[in-house]
Amino acid sequence: MSLKAQLEAIIYAAESPVTLDQLIELVKDSVASEGAADGTEVKSRVRLALEELVADYYAPDHGIEIRQVAGGYRMSTKPEQHDVVRAFAKSLKPPIRLSLPALETLAVIAYKQPATVPEISEIRGVDSSGVIATLLDRRLITTAGRKAVIGRPILYKTTKEFLLRFGLKDISDLPSMEEFEKLVAQSFQSDLLPLEGEAPQSPAPEPEAAAGALPTSEGTESALPVESRAGEGVE
Repeated sequence: MSLKAQLEAIIYAAESPVTLDQLIELVKDSVASEGAADGTEVKSRVRLALEELVADYYAPDHGIEIRQVAGGYRMSTKPEQHDVVRAFAKSLKPPIRLSLPALETLAVIAYKQPATVPEISEIRGVDSSGVIATLLDRRLITTAGRKAVIGRPILYKTTKEFLLRFGLKDISDLPSMEEFEKLVAQSFQSDLLPLEGEAPQSPAPEPEAAAGALPTSEGTESALPVESRAGEGVE
């Protein structure tokens, strides 16, 4: 990968402006492996590549530019594109806000679908009937008939809206259960909010035989925004 491509990827992925020193620290090994003699030459090459990258994006056929902001570099839409970007941003759906119990329930349905409420509750170790209504209301799940057993419980599956919200081509694109658990843990490391619409409960012990059960953490909520950079740079 070229140095400019590396810098471009870092600046794009960063949530806040990236300083020149940060960029150098991240790519110094790669630059050194390409023949840079010392730290001074590494810095010179990074600075030159960065200047070329900024110039590339300055061209009129780009709607995005790389700007110096608060001592670092970040991508944003160009001022002349603000009107069209603002109109697009207004058309976007609001971020999904899911409680951790709702997210756990959604995960069980996604991986075990079609699934009934008793099956979901057995895996989670707590009653999930109340959370199902929230997921139906958000159109993330839908009914899939009834299971041919005593009582004929309703089966649930994920929807096209679920695929759209989480950026999946189809269900086969779901990460492994282990990867999903890591993503959940990272999502709830900060910005925990009081659970909306669900009374706090004491965590129930997980059944030992429940394969793939997710760790429960009743009484917390996190915002899961749909990833979009369309509105950046709009004043």
